[in-house]
Amino acid sequence: MNAQVKIEQLLQRLSPILDRQQLVMCSLTEEQLQTLLAECLCVFREREGLCALLPEQVAKREKLSNVGSFRLITLHFSPCLQVPGVIANVVRELADAGIQANVVSARYHEHILVSEHDAAQAMQILNGISNRLHYS
Repeated sequence: MNAQVKIEQLLQRLSPILDRQQLVMCSLTEEQLQTLLAECLCVFREREGLCALLPEQVAKREKLSNVGSFRLITLHFSPCLQVPGVIANVVRELADAGIQANVVSARYHEHILVSEHDAAQAMQILNGISNRLHYS
């Protein structure tokens, strides 16, 4: 079975789930990170400093400056196999529609951050991938 067939089989089983909460990216100090770690969805250590993905209400409560308003889409594949190129196909579909997608690969799932404005369209596209492959 070639790689493209495996990719298509996984994409047929694609089940995206859109998280309800709005997320923002915030710069944090080490002290702020220690206080907010339990509420961070993701933390990145970059050359310029710490960056955390937090629920918008946490950023407001803590009066943190932030960038953007994002929604998290979790991709479920059944069964979850490691097949090179699956996420590249998903991101390409979103990019073709003009949607910026930031991918976070975690232990159990792949996660895609999209702007709040693009979330509904991104979900339509992701659900359409599976539907198109089922009926082609």
